[in-house]
Amino acid sequence: MKNVDDLIESARELSQRGFSRGEIADELNVSRETASWLVERSDATAEATPEPESTGGPGDIHVDWSALGRDSARLAYAGQAMADLLSKQGEAVDLTVGVEKAGAPLATVVARELDTDIAAYAPRKHQWDDGDMGDLQGTFSQNFADIRDRDCYIVDDTITSGTTMTETIESITDHGGNPVACVVLVDKQGIEEIDGVPVYSLIQAIRVGGSE
Repeated sequence: MKNVDDLIESARELSQRGFSRGEIADELNVSRETASWLVERSDATAEATPEPESTGGPGDIHVDWSALGRDSARLAYAGQAMADLLSKQGEAVDLTVGVEKAGAPLATVVARELDTDIAAYAPRKHQWDDGDMGDLQGTFSQNFADIRDRDCYIVDDTITSGTTMTETIESITDHGGNPVACVVLVDKQGIEEIDGVPVYSLIQAIRVGGSE
């Protein structure tokens, strides 16, 4: 079972490998604010051991779904369940958009189950390291299907704040696509829709009370 110290160590290792803070947030399934806190703690603890009371942090929920991700059969079963949540959401849908990185393998399963093409979207947080993300842009991979004039589903692993899913919906619309529904493994916010697009999840993990 991972604790805060394990997450700090993971953040240190990823930072040393050249991951941006946005990519660290994506890898650890935490918010950007939490990722920044973990990286800062990893810098602080590299030379000194923190006091016990300093090991708290931002109010967040860490989601570790590596038991699914490391096994292709389990991943396929999870993807099939996600596809089932979407199966009655639009007869004209012929495209599934996977949010990179973790949403892409899930989207592959969903696309196969629902007999759609597949596209891949890299959100702008992957480029983010600190400060404002205003000048950063997400991108659609040219190695996958085009989204223009197509109804589509959106697949990701986790909703933490809803920022990435909101960005993906807006980017699809800006590029001429029509987002019909979204699905994730875990929703930390209990979001039912974003910009009129319904959001489905296999699990909702909702914090009750404060972060202390």
